Amino acid sequence: MTIPEAQSTVDQWIKTKGVRYFSELTNMAILTEEVGELARLMARTYGEQSFKETDKNRDIGDEMADVLWVLICLANQTGVDLDEAFRKNIAKKDTRDGDRHTNNPKLK
Repeated sequence: MTIPEAQSTVDQWIKTKGVRYFSELTNMAILTEEVGELARLMARTYGEQSFKETDKNRDIGDEMADVLWVLICLANQTGVDLDEAFRKNIAKKDTRDGDRHTNNPKLK
């Protein structure tokens, strides 16, 4: 699925099954919550924290998809074309950081 297809799919789901978008501020709070859930699972999977029973059957990919879903909702609500924005962001990184990391002795 392409980014434009994902934006369209989310929009159609919201319009047919979700009734309407939550407000932008509510979705920002939900995004923060979803990122927290992903962070919790990452800390338990790759960090030093141990799993609680409620975390054992959670899926990192599903948690990432939850974050992506809400981010797409926010993009749709605010008129952001994520495909275009991402392409511009990569170009910015190429210009600003094109050799920054290869010249960083900490990364060698």
